[in-house]
Amino acid sequence: MSPTHEIAEEYFLGESTQSVVINVPLESVDLGKWLTRLTDAEYQACAVPDHRAAGWSKNAAGDLVSINVEVVGGALIVQHYVAEILEPHHCRMVSLSETQTPDGWQQLQVVWDLSVTKLDGDRSTFTNKVTSRPTRTFVAYVEAQGIPFEQFAQQRRRAVEGHNALEAPSYAASVERATLQAR
Repeated sequence: MSPTHEIAEEYFLGESTQSVVINVPLESVDLGKWLTRLTDAEYQACAVPDHRAAGWSKNAAGDLVSINVEVVGGALIVQHYVAEILEPHHCRMVSLSETQTPDGWQQLQVVWDLSVTKLDGDRSTFTNKVTSRPTRTFVAYVEAQGIPFEQFAQQRRRAVEGHNALEAPSYAASVERATLQAR
């Protein structure tokens, strides 16, 4: 892996977890199916005005890739999520994402982890977790701007938390609708 794409594991841009109760039994939920059938319009509706576009493609290895375009804290981000786990109750999507800066594009790793667990007979808990780490080149870019990395990361954490608070309830409602329609 080139230094441009090497994830700086010792640096942390942020992590945000939001959980929402949905009114469907765990046995009825299929997150993998919901995610791979999520339309561009539904994706956009799940975080207005942050979500800009979504679609599915395949990478050079033939893996299914979810391509998402969104704005988080004013930063445009293009994500190329490859599924590490795509199951009914757990999806783990990993992306080497691109974010636009005043001096060009930088890369970071974003891990999008979706899960659903049983709450009781008729309800489940939907959890949307987002974790991000910079590439080594991104760390060098931030530091070259004269900004201490931890200061930059604190700003990003607040932005990611705000974005997740916006999208998680809407994702949960979308999963609930999809589950009820499939019954």
